[in-house]
Amino acid sequence: MDCTPASGGEITQLVEAWSAGDEAAFDRLIELVYDDLHQIAHRHLRLDRPDHTINTTALVHEAYLRLAQHQDGVWRSRAQFFAFASRAMRHILIDYARHRRAAKRGGTRIQVPLTENMAAIDAEVAELLAVDEALELMAQRNPRMASVVECRFFGGLSVAETAEVLEASVRTVEREWTRARAYLQRALAERRGPGPDEPGSGKADDTQGG
Repeated sequence: MDCTPASGGEITQLVEAWSAGDEAAFDRLIELVYDDLHQIAHRHLRLDRPDHTINTTALVHEAYLRLAQHQDGVWRSRAQFFAFASRAMRHILIDYARHRRAAKRGGTRIQVPLTENMAAIDAEVAELLAVDEALELMAQRNPRMASVVECRFFGGLSVAETAEVLEASVRTVEREWTRARAYLQRALAERRGPGPDEPGSGKADDTQGG
């Protein structure tokens, strides 16, 4: 399902105009895609939990600030723009999780503006870092597969849009997406440990090309 109801053609034109230096195009672009950025933010925050303490709107605004600093970015389409926005959100969340962990371990108090409630969120932080670690390991072994996850799972891009962003075939993206999901599910399950009726992991690595 396409996560961007605004006109794809208009968004592409605005992205191109902004990349060419038209600052007014950026304001219009954000106005058009604001709700879509919220959807992307929600995908990043959901993981396996419906009750995140991180503020979705704050994440969108932080991403807005990062996007505004990249006027010289060259994006040829709406798909590339949303992929970049999604990647920016992921980095924001990982910075947030690392700051929270550092603050818990002591030292200088770190102010983190992305929460409405600073109650115990250790499980959430651990989950964010676990996903990031799994993606980083995947990226080391198969960078394209990790990019597929960012575009499909977090960015909400279709298979065709992901293929456009990565300059790959639709068939390749479909294959990598299937393998990536299996790898991540197994990697996160191993990190949590096997359940009472589950054997330990002994399966081969799915991230290698083939």
